[in-house]
Amino acid sequence: MKNILLPTDFSENSKNAINYALELFNNERCKFYILNTYTPIIYNYDYQMSSGAYMGNVVDVIRNNSLEALNDLEKYVIEKYNNPNHEFELISSFSTLTDEIDLLVAQKNLDLIIMGTKGASGVEEVLFGTNTIHTIKKVKCPVLAIPDGFFFEKPKDILFPTDYKIDYSAKHLDILETISSIYNSKVHILHVSSNRDLNDEENTHKNKLDKLLSTLNKEFYSVKDQEIPQAINEFQKTTYVHMLMMIKNKHTFLENLFFKKVINQIGFHLTVPFLVVPSNF
Repeated sequence: MKNILLPTDFSENSKNAINYALELFNNERCKFYILNTYTPIIYNYDYQMSSGAYMGNVVDVIRNNSLEALNDLEKYVIEKYNNPNHEFELISSFSTLTDEIDLLVAQKNLDLIIMGTKGASGVEEVLFGTNTIHTIKKVKCPVLAIPDGFFFEKPKDILFPTDYKIDYSAKHLDILETISSIYNSKVHILHVSSNRDLNDEENTHKNKLDKLLSTLNKEFYSVKDQEIPQAINEFQKTTYVHMLMMIKNKHTFLENLFFKKVINQIGFHLTVPFLVVPSNF
């Protein structure tokens, strides 16, 4: 049984991500933890200026609203999907989202976090919304980010760009293997280099990756003299992929990409679900 966390702020964006999650694992036994966190806006400023009773009343009201909305959401998913494979646990917490997720990863032995993401628009366009960025940066658990308005499609083709600088383990690839096995997906492993051949270490990592994914339908590609965003976009012009996966390692393209304020200059936009796996978990 997979343990999957579904953070929600009760927006349509987060509800869409929950729908995606329940569709994706429709035939799998899963326990879904539906999480809502809250901190009153006035809390930080007024806490020291107000009586404990006043703050207690404020927190009680917000907690009750959170619990009521969680119960409504649980009722919605049970009525819509009526899936005996799925169990639900509701969590309402007076905490920041990333702090609470960090605790739950260990407490609930989480396999995956699935959350909606909605970047800003205009000149300051970003790849992910703030909550998603903070979660990916801080939490040691795979995160599947669902773009705003993306409705479920079977992930028959999955793109996996990599630089072969990671000593891959079965844990890194667990969610990828699970999804690929369910949908008989083809995994397109895309290596982007700076006009040079693989060195010995990179070749070793590539061969290990090949063995770890030996049961999957996969194909290796190599592209030189391109930036990774360009290579991804060019690949998608010839092969429509339903999911993008990367392993986040220090000092790699992915680590830098999350924190660029302006990414439209490099033409990379999140249009399909994005599975991000930390290298150090």
